Amino acid sequence: QVQLVESGGGLVQAGGSLTLSCEYPGRIFSSRAMGWFRQAPGKEREFVAAISWSGATTYYGDSVKDRFAISRNNGKNTVSLQMNSLRPEDTAVYTCAVARGPDWGHPDYWGQGTQVTVSS
Repeated sequence: QVQLVESGGGLVQAGGSLTLSCEYPGRIFSSRAMGWFRQAPGKEREFVAAISWSGATTYYGDSVKDRFAISRNNGKNTVSLQMNSLRPEDTAVYTCAVARGPDWGHPDYWGQGTQVTVSS
């Protein structure tokens, strides 16, 4: 079974920072764009950020633009999400996702998610 392993979630105070990491099997997801989504209780899943295979192109949701930064290390098969200036409304389960090709598009693989809780 293909696994995406997310880590780095936790509890942080408003204004603080967290870095999420997603490790993926490189031999399976070679040359794939990667992204992050989040889902808060009672809300729909929301796009957070994505990065192309080369790392040259990134995308961000409007609510996290200028606060979050996505990056990747293809040698280590990891994609990271640096989250700064966190707000209580950022509280959600954050899930790593894999696109079908080198450029971002509709994902077809998902991780299990990691909880991020921001206290006020």
